[in-house]
Amino acid sequence: MSTAQPRFSRILLKISGEAFAGPQSGVDVETTRAMAAQIAEVSRDGVSVAVVVGGGNIWRGKVHEQAGMDRATADYMGMLATVINALALQDAFERMGMPSRVQTAIAMHQIAEPYIRRRAIRHLEKGRVVIFAAGTGNPYFTTDTTAALRAVEVDAQAILKATKVDGIYSADPQKDATATRFDRLDYLEVLQRGLEVLDNTALTLCMDNGLPIVVFNMTVPGNIRRVVWGEPIGTLVMRDGSSSSAFVAPR
Repeated sequence: MSTAQPRFSRILLKISGEAFAGPQSGVDVETTRAMAAQIAEVSRDGVSVAVVVGGGNIWRGKVHEQAGMDRATADYMGMLATVINALALQDAFERMGMPSRVQTAIAMHQIAEPYIRRRAIRHLEKGRVVIFAAGTGNPYFTTDTTAALRAVEVDAQAILKATKVDGIYSADPQKDATATRFDRLDYLEVLQRGLEVLDNTALTLCMDNGLPIVVFNMTVPGNIRRVVWGEPIGTLVMRDGSSSSAFVAPR
């Protein structure tokens, strides 16, 4: 084990719902266990880890909105889907001896704690992984916005955006063989070019609070630890980034 210190001592990890699905739909047990193992490794090294999970593997609200469902109803159903993923991740942690807590923005006392900022911070100080579920508790806000909001609230030093690609590219790498990956970009450039790093509300919140974002590939074992320890993995979005055209590969 290296004696080097981690670059970040507290992180907010944003995991999409699709990441839980593995090769199947729903929640894949082995995929969830593998994610939990990566996160637990970092936590056991003394890094405080909070997690925001999506619910797209269970519920895709936009499809139902297009069929006429009320937007608020679709969003609330999506929030409930995130709770399922959060409980699955918590179970994976507990089975490997890693203490964790699920906090939800919608009250459901029988299965999770309500979101209380000071309690969340206390859990992090005690070395527990805190999983934030049910978004912000409000429709019309994405889990990207939840990630940015919770990261600022618990004093995280960075948001780690876990994807299936290794960063932000000059073009779609699946369609353009000449596409190159950027090591670093500025918030304003991402906003001006409409890149899909985080939604605009979340990105603006990060920019206003100077919160760095790292977009990286979590399907490679050990990549979370590499990012936390400062290895040049993925793309870093922060103030005064490189100025160049960029494209985020589809999530």
